[in-house]
Amino acid sequence: MIEQPNLNYVDELAGDDIEFRNQFITIIKDEFPLEKEEYHGHVTNNRVKATAEIVHKLKHKFNILGMENSYKLAVAYEMELLDGKNGSESKFNEVLETIEEYIKTI
Repeated sequence: MIEQPNLNYVDELAGDDIEFRNQFITIIKDEFPLEKEEYHGHVTNNRVKATAEIVHKLKHKFNILGMENSYKLAVAYEMELLDGKNGSESKFNEVLETIEEYIKTI
């Protein structure tokens, strides 16, 4: 089962600064769908190096959203891609879908 995203890290960073918290959330909500779309475009077009690069970028969102195990999965998947493999692709896609659903609620 995929762990659930949360805003604990964002809340910790923001403290009592609600404006900063909201700006951070807005950035996540704006950037994530674009990065997810870019990822799928690279996968579809078999651009392995570009896929690894966007996975590298996305993994930081996992960390920000408190998804430590998913972050580790992304690290492993990035290395797999650089070795010409994609065994973690389906699990990675599950994480992306989980995050996409979550950001609709925040």
